[in-house]
Amino acid sequence: MRTIQKVRHRQAGVNGLEIFFREAGRGDRPAVLLLHGFPSSSHTFREVMPTLADVAYVIAPDFPGFGMSSSPTVDEYDYTFENFSWVVEELLDQPGVESFFVYLHDFGAPVGYHLATRYPDRVRGLIVQSGNAHAEGLGEQWDSARAYWADPSDDTRAALPQWLNFAGTRDQYLAGLPEHLRTLHPPESWHLDWERMRRPGNVDAQFALFGDYAGHVARFDEIAGYHRAHQPPALVLWGRHDAYFDVGEVLAYHRGLERMDAHVYDGGHFLLETHAAECAALMRAFVHDNT
Repeated sequence: MRTIQKVRHRQAGVNGLEIFFREAGRGDRPAVLLLHGFPSSSHTFREVMPTLADVAYVIAPDFPGFGMSSSPTVDEYDYTFENFSWVVEELLDQPGVESFFVYLHDFGAPVGYHLATRYPDRVRGLIVQSGNAHAEGLGEQWDSARAYWADPSDDTRAALPQWLNFAGTRDQYLAGLPEHLRTLHPPESWHLDWERMRRPGNVDAQFALFGDYAGHVARFDEIAGYHRAHQPPALVLWGRHDAYFDVGEVLAYHRGLERMDAHVYDGGHFLLETHAAECAALMRAFVHDNT
């Protein structure tokens, strides 16, 4: 009989910031690093952490500007995914985590891939859930973003969709979903996200990260080289209704990785909101089988 693992909620000082994180499980077990996406936080992982903690030490931080972590303005902090990766590295070093599995979702993917390409021998495996690392995942819905990244002018910015507001925050969860899935999403998730995004200067910080995503796209060849050279085992989880990253991304991971298991669900971009139990079981087995 499994012991029910409790999730602990903590704060740590990292590089002058207060970083909130959730952790569960024993420190002598394999570590699993859970990296959230936009516009959420470690709240994303609330339902999968107890299951994972049965076989692992699990840690899920809130990035600066997200969730319950410090939210400096863009004048006070340089919002880049590389800087986030240094924050996460320091957070891992505090309890002495030397190697880890890493969960890559949305904005968590560029953060995790900075860690993986910097320290490939520390990464024991990838758990990818709507974590983009190939051109195949960026469909025509990204055309206006690509135009802005190529020419960040007033005109190209005006052509961008309006997503840094309450409706855009809600759409991260519900866009593209049929009604039978929309009703499965607890609305407190996007209300919590928007409440945190309303902190002074936070919308500007989120837009800065959107701009920095162009740098992640520019690293796709480097990431492909990491895949080829190190061949980390991978578990890929996807929602077929994801409105932001095309399901073709799954096949792109398949072409680049020799040890890759993929599961596509009747879900959306925030798959853990509707399929936490299914994903947690697969993640637990993946960690167990690769330890």
